[in-house]
Amino acid sequence: MNPTSLKLRGTRKVLVILGPTASGKSELAVKLAQKFNGEIISADSRQVYRGLDVGTGKITKREMKGIPHYLLDVANPKKQFSVSDFLILTNEAIAEIVNNKSKLPIVVGGTGFYIDALTGVVVFPDVPPNKKLREKLDKKSVTELFKILKKKDSKRAGTIDPNNKVRLIRALEIIDKIGFVPQLGSSTSKYDFIYVGLKPNDLDKRIRKRLLRRFEPMIREGRKLHKQGLSYKRMHELGLEYRYIAMYLQGKTLQGEMVEKLYIAIRHYAKRQMIWFSAKGGSASPEGGKRHVRNKKIKWFKSEKYKKIESYLVKSLRIYK
Repeated sequence: MNPTSLKLRGTRKVLVILGPTASGKSELAVKLAQKFNGEIISADSRQVYRGLDVGTGKITKREMKGIPHYLLDVANPKKQFSVSDFLILTNEAIAEIVNNKSKLPIVVGGTGFYIDALTGVVVFPDVPPNKKLREKLDKKSVTELFKILKKKDSKRAGTIDPNNKVRLIRALEIIDKIGFVPQLGSSTSKYDFIYVGLKPNDLDKRIRKRLLRRFEPMIREGRKLHKQGLSYKRMHELGLEYRYIAMYLQGKTLQGEMVEKLYIAIRHYAKRQMIWFSAKGGSASPEGGKRHVRNKKIKWFKSEKYKKIESYLVKSLRIYK
């Protein structure tokens, strides 16, 4: 099929490609955009920041192969980018792709809360920032904040990154306002979302290989960001790679130790991503509470099964010449 000859039955289809880090989402998205006349919107909470390229695994211009990408490099890393910011920009991008270009929007990423907020799987709480509460909570350690969250909302504690201070504070801020962090909802959307999930058998191997390949460039990137005024505290808040880069640059860890600890941290992050997306039931609470069902519309594939994914989408998107 020639992409220029493909049309969609209906004009409100949106393809969502999700899965854990290092599963091959970006590469698959480009292939599918070429095949189905699409354009890509990133749903990654850190790739929105300018300069955070190597550490986040941001797709390069060469890897884009001419396919337009949205929601990359749209925010200053010194400032917070919220899910509400994501929703505003993403809905604008979808409207542009659908209404002005008559193409297929392809949302790709591993930030589950962003995707669920966009697709209506979760009810996004309209809770404004509470400056006084944030200042109070910011004085506590991540361990203290996580213990408070577990006590107040064990379900959210089961899916959140326990080392991400920004998200811990935001969760407690929402709880302070409405009593809990919304998990699942019946929110509706004007778009018809088709989901493809990637779940490779060799994820641990992929994570280690990518980490070793990117280590030296990540360190150089970290030095550059700090020289440009990004504080070590902010790098720590940005999580995962940047947290460990900051520790390394401050002399708090040795290279070999950093690689192994970061490898373990990324593996744990990938597991939390799968817990979030899992159609078999999502976030069991640390206290052993009942699991709640996640998005059953996700169709899971092995990362290398491109032909099967393509065949599935031809039917699901109801494409014709």
